[in-house]
Amino acid sequence: MLNDILENRFIENLASTFARSPLQENGLQESDAELIRLTGSDIMLAIKVDSIVEEIEMGLYRDPYLIGWMTVTAPASDLAAVGAKPLGILIAETLAEDSERHFISELQRGIKEAGEAYGIHVLGGDTNFSGSMQMTGCALGIITDSKPMMRRGCKPGDHIYSSERLGLGSAYALSAYSEMGNDKPLDYRPLARLKEGELLRRFASACMDTSDGLLATLDQLMRLNGTGFDVSTPLDQILHKAALDLACSSGIPPWLTLCGPHGEFELVFTIPPQRVDEFLQAARNIDWAPIYLGRVTETCNIMLNTGGGAKRVPTGAIRDLFSKVSGDLKRYISALLETDAAGR
Repeated sequence: MLNDILENRFIENLASTFARSPLQENGLQESDAELIRLTGSDIMLAIKVDSIVEEIEMGLYRDPYLIGWMTVTAPASDLAAVGAKPLGILIAETLAEDSERHFISELQRGIKEAGEAYGIHVLGGDTNFSGSMQMTGCALGIITDSKPMMRRGCKPGDHIYSSERLGLGSAYALSAYSEMGNDKPLDYRPLARLKEGELLRRFASACMDTSDGLLATLDQLMRLNGTGFDVSTPLDQILHKAALDLACSSGIPPWLTLCGPHGEFELVFTIPPQRVDEFLQAARNIDWAPIYLGRVTETCNIMLNTGGGAKRVPTGAIRDLFSKVSGDLKRYISALLETDAAGR
């Protein structure tokens, strides 16, 4: 079932030649970060590497401050999704040979301020120059009781939540591409939910971040757990205001802003029903109001309340779509609109 998705199949093929470490707790695709048991200790090391490449090449991230911010935020969000406390980050910067001093200064400011926001220190890294820019962050964290969150573990009847409203990632991408040549896309500076992730480790049965959007996240969780998800909460209570506004102004159905492939780096997680009250009280204690989405179901499909009632969403086809149109935004949106029309 996992390998029905092009990206999963590709990753499986890449990893098939490697032996897994006997100290590694997670299987392939089972968690947002790699989880390593330290021999003779209850401490578990969480490691995640993320590169900002396509986003730069395609013009999605043009602001150097945002590029620096996302170099830290992307891997930090994966630490949050396993409930790890951050230790630090290693950063590899491949800079364009003609980079201006102000550009580099703003890039470093983005890295610095993201690190300060998360309490993550830059431990070191690597610097190179090339014809094009690439940025990579490798974040490290610890789990002191050997009980990480993983993507596996949810059961029918569990409640589904998100850490905040969703859809901002897709809304930002649509605004950025439509504003090519104009430096004013939507404001976009996602936060890695590290504090929330550490709390969730006490309660969540499964967790994953929405770096690829809600529907891709739920689809992957469905394939890993053999369950479905009924997102029964109305879209106006789930979607970020910017996503709703963009859908209204552009005339696209609001649910399409949940399709990705660019997300908002929130956490989507499941809570067993008997732990819900205790979880919500703990969330209130840290001034956090998670967004209720719906329930885990036995049937392996994704149901979404699009405003006209429950609708089954072909999440597998949607996940593969951006690759099948070779990243062509106009063809991607056109195909999504066809999917919407076919589902009515």
